[in-house]
Amino acid sequence: MKTPASRARPARRAMTLAEVRTFISQLAAANPDAASELNFVDDYTLLVAVVLSAQATDASVNRATVALFRDAPNPQAMVELGEEKVGQHIRTIGLWRTKAHNVVALSRQLLERFDGQVPGDRAALESLPGVGRKTANVVMNVAFGDSTMAVDTHIFRIGNRTGLAPGTTPRAVEDQLVRRIPAEMLRPAHHWLILHGRYVCKARKPECWRCPAYDPCQYRLKDDLRAVGPGGATAG
Repeated sequence: MKTPASRARPARRAMTLAEVRTFISQLAAANPDAASELNFVDDYTLLVAVVLSAQATDASVNRATVALFRDAPNPQAMVELGEEKVGQHIRTIGLWRTKAHNVVALSRQLLERFDGQVPGDRAALESLPGVGRKTANVVMNVAFGDSTMAVDTHIFRIGNRTGLAPGTTPRAVEDQLVRRIPAEMLRPAHHWLILHGRYVCKARKPECWRCPAYDPCQYRLKDDLRAVGPGGATAG
C-alpha cells in the first residue's frame, strides 16, 4: 500500500475552494464544540501552556501545569518562583530546562514591558522568549479571537495529505489555509483541524473508514484504507 508516489504526493490534487468549504463544514458538524485541549484559566496561563506544549503532548503539559499554575498563576509569581522551581514542576516535559528559562524570562518581560498583560499583537508576542509564530497564532486565536491558523505537525500533515492546503513548509501551508478557508470558518477551523489530525487523520495510519470529511478529501490511499478498515496495515 505504501508507494513512493503516495509518500511524495499524498494528495491526488489540491481541493477546489468548494471542496475546502465542504471539508471544513463536515469537520465542524462532527465536532461542533472543538476547543483547545490545553488547560488554562486566562491569557497568561494560556501563553505559558502553549510555550510548554512545543514538542510535547497537551496531556503531558496539563499534568505539569496543575501544580505550576497553583504556585505561579501570574507573571509576578512565576518570576518569584524562579527557573529552578519552575523546572521542577515541568521536568516531565521535553526540553524542560529551556522551557523553564523561557517561561520565567517571558514573565519578567510581561511585567517590564506590558504591565503584566499578554499583548494581543503578533510582533509583541513574537518578541517574548520562547514565542514563535505558531505560539503567537494560538494565543491570538484563542485569547483574542483573531482568525489565525497555527500550523503544527497535525495541520501540516492534513494540509498536504488531503489536498486542503499543499505546501512544503508550515508557513506555506498556513498561507494556503488562510487564503482557501472561508473567512467566517477560519478561526474555529484551527481547532477542527488539530483535533482531526490528532484523533482521525493520524500520522502513521489515518482512520479513513471513520472520517467525517471523506468525500472531499483527495488522499491517494483513502479508498484502500476505508476498504481495509481498522484491521489494515500501516499506510504512512
